Amino acid sequence: MFFSFGFKNKTIKELRKNRGFTAKELALRLRVNVSLVKKVDNTRLKNVPEPLQSKLVPHLRGDN
Repeated sequence: MFFSFGFKNKTIKELRKNRGFTAKELALRLRVNVSLVKKVDNTRLKNVPEPLQSKLVPHLRGDN
């Protein structure tokens, strides 16, 4: 997909801050633990395991 060329190369923290979410707000939107969001905060989106990645992408991209 051409529209998300550099999107998956950014860290979760960077994408989260760009959308204006705190870790707690993002965890509430995803219905997961805050500790899980903080654990993957410094990893790149492309390295996040698939079940969590499919939940993260719409919220971090701004689809919702």
